[in-house]
Amino acid sequence: MRRTINIWEGLDKITILIFLLMVIIGWFNIYAAVYNEEHSKILDLSQRYGKQFVWIVATLVLAVFVVIIDNRFYFFFSWFIYAGILLLLILVLIIGREIFGARSWFEFGPLSLQPSEFAKFATALALATYLSSRRYNLTRIVVFAVASSIFLLPAFLIALQPDMGSAVVFFAFFIVLLREGMSPYIFISGLIMIILFFLTLLFNNLYITGALIGLAFLMTLFATRKLRLCISGLGILVLITGMLELLNRFVIKSFGNELVIFISLIISGVVYGLYIYNKKAIPVLIIYFFLLGSIIFMHTVNYTFNKVLKPHQKERVEIMLGFKSDPRGTGYSVNQSMISIGSGGFSGKGYLQGTQTKFKFVPAQSTDFIFCTVGEEWGFLGSVTLVGLYLFLLLRLLFLAERQKSVFSRIYGYGVISVLFIHFFINIGMAVGLLPVVGIPLPFFSYGGSSLWGFTILLFIFLRLDASRNEHLI
Repeated sequence: MRRTINIWEGLDKITILIFLLMVIIGWFNIYAAVYNEEHSKILDLSQRYGKQFVWIVATLVLAVFVVIIDNRFYFFFSWFIYAGILLLLILVLIIGREIFGARSWFEFGPLSLQPSEFAKFATALALATYLSSRRYNLTRIVVFAVASSIFLLPAFLIALQPDMGSAVVFFAFFIVLLREGMSPYIFISGLIMIILFFLTLLFNNLYITGALIGLAFLMTLFATRKLRLCISGLGILVLITGMLELLNRFVIKSFGNELVIFISLIISGVVYGLYIYNKKAIPVLIIYFFLLGSIIFMHTVNYTFNKVLKPHQKERVEIMLGFKSDPRGTGYSVNQSMISIGSGGFSGKGYLQGTQTKFKFVPAQSTDFIFCTVGEEWGFLGSVTLVGLYLFLLLRLLFLAERQKSVFSRIYGYGVISVLFIHFFINIGMAVGLLPVVGIPLPFFSYGGSSLWGFTILLFIFLRLDASRNEHLI
């Protein structure tokens, strides 16, 4: 049977308009970020803004090409695309070009391509195919493990380059799993681990342990609605901790306070478990194991921070948390970015009038820190407008994803939303000093062909699927 659907009529014009606005506004801001009076023509191919124009033209051609491909192609060949990208991620570790300490690029004469940018859409396709093919249930451990490995594998290969910023982006796919039925406790646990990581660096472990015990008490009270049960558990913990502390003080004499509390928690958990066994208080046991896991994780943070992170990564976290100030060293980029954004005031200094921009105070100003150009030249109004444009795009994509009749298309749509959101959130967060500098571009805005192509393919595959949402995909 012939398909009579008109693809061009089915494409979401609002999303395409936002895409074009971002690309064009981004191009003009790249021009402002690297403006050279000796090469003032915006189409000068010897400058970044001229090269970006070539990338933009090629991007529009690429977008058309992505749209005219049959939508079923993306489903049936998703695993081949994914495998091909994994192969490229392995090859780039062997024969790739090293830039700024990361072997992330293939070089073909004057052309350089970064395969990690294309791994995002390939991973989204593979994940959508796996979860939709047999309607897998993410509450099953095996299904969850396989689904997670689909995006953790490219993240691992990218981390080997090492490009930790791009690797972190792939954790955004947990948002997709949450939408498709993953237990919210896993997602919340992940968020708590991130928060706990920073709290452990900020405060004494003993104080955090006490806070976690108090939180566990409140959670138990909320879950069981039985005050007596909660007080009993707290009483058992206090009694055993007191006995163990006396034993340590007069007999053992080698345990620290944290070890005493941890051992007391384990013993108390066994005693308390026997006490509530017949009361069927399963939620209490879940909270207890969560408490133990949090404390164990907390004690691994210092090792991870001191032994696993590289020195420059440690410095970035320390600067963000206020442990040290290095305005001329590691913290130079963030410090200059915040000065640039703050100097723009309410309405900005005007296009091409930014002094921080003009005198190149901010490194990577056309790529990772492109947002500071907006802040300086367009001020608070321009910054809010840009942020609003991104939020509107994300909400529009959310609407498109939820209207899909195909499970594959919906899952892929959420993959697009997750990747764009994490890029937007981290890029602007590091530009204003709220997050460590990890070096990832602002979608459709930052200079670079690989990122622009990768985001365009990611977005327009979804627009192609949405245009055919009334068709039977599989």
